[in-house]
Amino acid sequence: MKRHAMEQDDQQNLNVDLVLTAMRELFADKDLTALDRYWAEPYLQHSPRMPNGLDTLRDVVPALEGFSWEPQRTAAQGDLVFTHSIVHGWAPGPVAVVDIFRLDDGRIVEHWDVVQDLVPPAETVSGNPMV
Repeated sequence: MKRHAMEQDDQQNLNVDLVLTAMRELFADKDLTALDRYWAEPYLQHSPRMPNGLDTLRDVVPALEGFSWEPQRTAAQGDLVFTHSIVHGWAPGPVAVVDIFRLDDGRIVEHWDVVQDLVPPAETVSGNPMV
C-alpha cells in the first residue's frame, strides 16, 4: 500500500509540474503550440464565459494584453490540479483565481475556475490577503 501511495504522490507532482509548464508556455510565452503538447480534445470548459474546446484559447491568448498568471499555491488530488493565483490582464483589474484542471493521460482535458476581484489586505474585513 505504501508503494502505491508513493507512486500516486509522484504522479500528482508530475501533474502539477505539467500544469505549471503548460500555463506558462501558453499564457506567458504565448506559445499556441503548448495547446498541442499539454491539452487534449474534447476539452471541457466550466468557466461561465468560455465554450468547450481549444479553439477559444487559440483565439483569446494572442489578444491578451498585459496578462500575467502568478500561481501562489498548488495542490493535487488524483487527476486534479488546483492553483490559487493572482492574475493581471484577464479582467479590468487584478483578480484572485482558483483554477482546477483535470488531466487524462498526461493532458489537460477539463477546467473549472473561480474568479474574484483582488482586494488589498488593508481593505478586507479581516485584514488578511486574498491570495
